[in-house]
Amino acid sequence: MFADLNPILHSQLRLAIISLLVSEEKADFARIKEVTKATSGNISVQIQKLEAAGYISIKKTFKENYPNTEAQLTPKGLSAFEEYIEALKSYISR
Repeated sequence: MFADLNPILHSQLRLAIISLLVSEEKADFARIKEVTKATSGNISVQIQKLEAAGYISIKKTFKENYPNTEAQLTPKGLSAFEEYIEALKSYISR
């Protein structure tokens, strides 16, 4: 039997954001946009969903008089990512 895939992480953009944060620990909005090539509106919606799930924390500040949004991976987010990867491996190993 195949393991269930986490529906929060099964979205391509949310998975890309979490993957970036796993490798870099935290990233600001501009970095997320640069790496994912997604639109600002789509990124905004997806980071809200990840924050609501408790997978990332968001810190809003100002950087050189401009608003700056920084996302950081939470322990819950890292655990969910690791479980997701293990679930994917179960599909490959069959």
